[in-house]
Amino acid sequence: MDLALEEDDELGHMDQFKMPEKLREGMTGFKDRQMRRFSLPTSSRGLLRVGGALPGGAAAGAASGAADEPRRSSVASVCSTESSYTGSSSDEDDVSPREKLQKSSSGFSDFCVKNISQHAFGRREIEIAEQEMPGIMALRRRAGDDKPLKSAKIVGCTHINAQTAVLVETLVELGAQVRWAACNIYSTQNEVAAALAEAGYPVFAWRGETEEDFWWCIDKCVNAEGWQPNMILDDGGDATHLMLKKYPAMFKMIKGIVEESVTGVHRLYQLSKAGKLSVPAMNVNDSVTKTKFDNLYSCRESIIDSLKRTTDMMFGGKQVVLCGYGEVGKGCCQALKGLGCVVYVTEIDPICAIQACMDGFRVVKLNEVVRNVDIVVTATGNKNVVTREHMDKMKSGCVICNMGHSNTEIDVNSLRTPDLTWEKVRSQVDHVIWPDGKRIVLLAEGRLVNLSCSSLPSFVVSITAATQALALIELFNAPHGRYKSDVYLLPKKMDEYVASLHLPTFDAHLTELSDEQAKYMGLNKAGPFKPNYYRY
Repeated sequence: MDLALEEDDELGHMDQFKMPEKLREGMTGFKDRQMRRFSLPTSSRGLLRVGGALPGGAAAGAASGAADEPRRSSVASVCSTESSYTGSSSDEDDVSPREKLQKSSSGFSDFCVKNISQHAFGRREIEIAEQEMPGIMALRRRAGDDKPLKSAKIVGCTHINAQTAVLVETLVELGAQVRWAACNIYSTQNEVAAALAEAGYPVFAWRGETEEDFWWCIDKCVNAEGWQPNMILDDGGDATHLMLKKYPAMFKMIKGIVEESVTGVHRLYQLSKAGKLSVPAMNVNDSVTKTKFDNLYSCRESIIDSLKRTTDMMFGGKQVVLCGYGEVGKGCCQALKGLGCVVYVTEIDPICAIQACMDGFRVVKLNEVVRNVDIVVTATGNKNVVTREHMDKMKSGCVICNMGHSNTEIDVNSLRTPDLTWEKVRSQVDHVIWPDGKRIVLLAEGRLVNLSCSSLPSFVVSITAATQALALIELFNAPHGRYKSDVYLLPKKMDEYVASLHLPTFDAHLTELSDEQAKYMGLNKAGPFKPNYYRY
């Protein structure tokens, strides 16, 4: 039987191929003459994004409307000093949120988000995240009645996503007042920010902020009428930096700082060394649970997700160079190697370098392989790791991205010159085109790719969030004199407690020491079980 379809055949008039009537009933697709396939109607696309039908009513209509928007076309433009990405997870207009007058359904207006009407979608995201964040939810239940953060006034400057929202609402449940801004101009989930604002929390963030917007948002969290913060929860040190430089008198009233990033911790140690740190600070970045889960296990998954979403590439056989073999670098290398990539590593530290060698990776200088690699990933926390000289040598089609916190690892500013053309491909993906036609693919303009182009596993963030919450409780309630104006690691006992909060998820059962065993090892039966110098 000839099954070929004639050029002018319509769905119901296929003379040579008879489709069963029952199969055709209810089929609302339309024939795409160009691609010879059946396409879903646009009204169904939104349903596929959430894996099924949405609840009816206005919310479902809104989802359908958002899905019906036409796909943005690529726009080629000569680069300028402006960011090439100004969109959001739900682009609806180009009006700056700072120019809008928005109120929640209860009349609350002390916030600045992209669109407060998106709050219902954000609330669903938060509810989903809560199911996968057992540790922080357990802490909320256990400490909620005691209110250990009563009278705490916290300035938060972190990534704003569904998982962070769970932390924010936990801190409030524990008695704190909060004001929140984003630490990254691309990582905010607009729907989640709207949900926090609808719930009455002062939040100032939206996806695609300008640099000026970024500092304005942090300033709105620090300096508000009738507001004197006494705690800082930072990710990158920006809130600490702004308060110290712009509001030094206010900074002296701070009881403690909790910092979770390599970059922010580095800044704190610099301030301490220079004698400019006048308050105690807790380095949760180097707590064992945070280091292993947020840096190693999380990045092992999110690097692949980020690259897949943005480039649709296949990894088998690709040559990749990973700059930095710390915990983030180790996780990325494991994932890429597991999918068949040929992985090179660059390192300055001989200890990390020999670890890479023992794990089966070749340690090289970037200049030795930069002409041949398909992907370059930075994970050092340093600056100018990938320079214009390196990018001039890269082959056409090479993908560059950053997994470190700081956006200085790739020298993006060196690409903003008249001889190079920037072409926006999709959100967070730019082609940078050389005069000879060579183009490289730059992701998230050199910012944190896994939070700009992907998402983090909620379980991992639960561990980080629980660590942050316990650090805030410890600093806020510590008696005078326990902590001086310096940088401290999270107490080992708290580190173990965070891990124990998450063990029930795996139905894990810890072995208990007998009295004789505890005495032999010189340990308390309840822990801590390792000395501070122990390397996990």
